[in-house]
Amino acid sequence: MTSADLDRFRQTRILVIGDVMLDHFVRGNVRRISPEAPVPVVEVTEETFNPGGAANVACNIGGFSNQVSLMGRIGRDHAADHLGRLLQSEGVGTQSMLVSNTIPTISKARVVARQQQIVRVDREKLVALTAEELEEVEQKLTAAAGSLDAIILEDYGKGFITEALMRTVTRIAQAANILVTVDPSPRNPLPWSGVSLVKPNRLEAFAAAGLEDHHLAVPAEQNEELLRVGRTLLERWDTPMVLVTLGEQGMMLFRRDEAPHHIPTRAREVYDVSGAGDTAIAVLTMALASGMDPVQAADVANHASGIVVGKLGTACVTPAELLAAYGQ
Repeated sequence: MTSADLDRFRQTRILVIGDVMLDHFVRGNVRRISPEAPVPVVEVTEETFNPGGAANVACNIGGFSNQVSLMGRIGRDHAADHLGRLLQSEGVGTQSMLVSNTIPTISKARVVARQQQIVRVDREKLVALTAEELEEVEQKLTAAAGSLDAIILEDYGKGFITEALMRTVTRIAQAANILVTVDPSPRNPLPWSGVSLVKPNRLEAFAAAGLEDHHLAVPAEQNEELLRVGRTLLERWDTPMVLVTLGEQGMMLFRRDEAPHHIPTRAREVYDVSGAGDTAIAVLTMALASGMDPVQAADVANHASGIVVGKLGTACVTPAELLAAYGQ
């Protein structure tokens, strides 16, 4: 990874499509139990708001490229206004967003004390994309296709990513020669035929393959269960590449007619895994769109994820941090 690679990242034009959220973190200290109920009293020391879900993926790209945009569904509410300001500050284009009169913007509030999450409060209404919304997606995507190098489908199982949407995206992308990568949700199993790469985590990969993970005490490249999962998903999803993220064991890249390639973890300290998958798919897609081969791209994504897990909360990696990870 060099500064020349970053220059190529800067030229990539990427659209992130998926479930958009607003993450709210309330951090503080616990010194006593409430006299009203057997629950801790959190004395707030910090309160932050961050783009979440597909919006966090877009922000990870925004730190590298000023040609990233986001498509998802928000409501007409304060959360949407707040999210819009955050996205604007990160250089993420929002012209492709869909606005609903009946569905609120998804938001998640987490109360954290001493790095321990105490409670999470979700505001969401899970409704699948309507036929009218799908038509709007098709119109906007058709208009934007000529100015895109890649599309990321970021699925959190909240209703925006449907099979009909996936079919629409792949049809338009194939016609315009656009790379399509996927971060799937186990709650929303879809046939990913027509995309370029799918990036599940270990739990999602075993679930999608219908296999049990016995967490064999062997190196990842010698784990026959994991290798079988990779072969199964390449066939089941009918995709050229599957990248399985393995936590402390790094990543495993599976490709048709190629031997599996293992990338060891680069994380030095793990404080919070929130957003690590978002960073991985964002950096991986930029790398592929900039011309890197899949092995190089997976290695860069692995370095980026290793940086993010050393941060608290939903976080992004910066170009300077990524260069530093390579000793540049």
